[in-house]
Amino acid sequence: MIQKILIANRGEIALRVMRSAREMGIKTVAVFSEADRLALHVRYADEAVCIGPPPSSQSYLNIDKVIAAAKLTGADAIHPGYGFLSENPVFARKVKEAGITFIGPTAESMEMMGDKIAAKKLATKLKVPLVPGTDEAVKDIYIAKKIATEIGFPLLIKAAAGGGGKGMRIVANAGELEEQLTRASSEALSAFGDGSVFIEKYISSPRHIEIQILADNFGNVLYLFERECSIQRRHQKVVEEAPSSLLTPELRVKMGECAVVLAKACNYSGAGTIEFLMDENMNFYFLEMNTRLQVEHPVTEQITGIDLVKEQIKVASGEKLSITQNDLIIKGHAIEIRICAEDPENNFLPDTGTLTTYKPPQGFGIRVDDGFEEGMEIPVYYDPLIGKLITFGNDREEARVRMIRAISDFQITGVETTLPFCKFVMEHEAFISGNFDTNFVKNHFTPESLSACANDEKIAALLAAYLFNKKNSASQLIKTENEAISKWKNRKSYEL
Repeated sequence: MIQKILIANRGEIALRVMRSAREMGIKTVAVFSEADRLALHVRYADEAVCIGPPPSSQSYLNIDKVIAAAKLTGADAIHPGYGFLSENPVFARKVKEAGITFIGPTAESMEMMGDKIAAKKLATKLKVPLVPGTDEAVKDIYIAKKIATEIGFPLLIKAAAGGGGKGMRIVANAGELEEQLTRASSEALSAFGDGSVFIEKYISSPRHIEIQILADNFGNVLYLFERECSIQRRHQKVVEEAPSSLLTPELRVKMGECAVVLAKACNYSGAGTIEFLMDENMNFYFLEMNTRLQVEHPVTEQITGIDLVKEQIKVASGEKLSITQNDLIIKGHAIEIRICAEDPENNFLPDTGTLTTYKPPQGFGIRVDDGFEEGMEIPVYYDPLIGKLITFGNDREEARVRMIRAISDFQITGVETTLPFCKFVMEHEAFISGNFDTNFVKNHFTPESLSACANDEKIAALLAAYLFNKKNSASQLIKTENEAISKWKNRKSYEL
């Protein structure tokens, strides 16, 4: 039985893992960089070890320092969270060699599914549907042109390693192919240390659907239904929900069974995600496997009632899955938004600063997974994710309306965030109807749409504040814009 877990991560996911571990009676160890010395996950853990300077390459990505911290504190297991070292087979192998339990799949499973080309070959062998394209890395431009002619334009060039939109290029015609191939390969090499890329047919209006799987070390694999992840910016998810409004029960089973087949073929263990693209004709195609816990895992937890982190720990401890596929049912609907320190009005560029105000929403059906509090600074060194806001309802509409309320109640000042954009999504007809795809931002969103809304709210807020405070002195009337807006949103003002 695992007694102490070191969490090789930071922020909200580190706290998320620690809370489940604490409920299981397991001690936790935080690692932190010098920039995170006062972070919440450091204060919450039973023990904490500083592993280096702020740059992640010198701290959170330093395998030797992470393992040394585990040995120093007597941790008998390491949970990698997501990002950083979570899908690094070298790390998983070194943890095992150090006599420490790695809470995740084996290095061999990671290597098999982490390389997109190898994963595509496996999917082809198992007859899992694939987008037409190559199953080998493409390095020769003449071969690339031949393949392009066979499958037709537009094409998508993708990095064989990594993800998050890096090393990805859309090619509209033959004239762009050579330049985009070179750029994609260079970006992939810089981001992942591997310049290998492959080519596939570009599906112009896809839905991004992923299946959560859970597996033990005894050959048992379950699928915990799907998540809809089509609202994205720069090929990165910002709104997720479960279940998808698109899938029929029959299609859900078909996709789930494909996910299980893939997981079994690579001897997978723990929690993982099989990602699919779906075209306008409801044909689905295997995209990739994420061999770790996903950022959006809370929506699956909400509709199944299963704590995925606890299940990861139980599997790593050598336990069998305690449930079967027939035990799993979908209960209600959940929506998650990622609250990032980004400016939606400036192409979602990261923003930095201090959280002058930070007051999360409360109430029934609301969950906030975060790693910050009021007064803390958003570091420039890491992903700009502040936290995740999750709402749950008996159906999709209840979850959506609850999300709008929760966003309105969420008070953040000091940095720009994705909250206004997410509210825009929740109120847009395309999202309400379920008729959207990964081009939502391109097709429906402009910075001006937020500016117009913000200006209307500001004018109305200041007017409401004026009417309410008309009898007060000038010094009392001059409030901050955030206070005025809050008053306007939450109460009506009258004058007789």
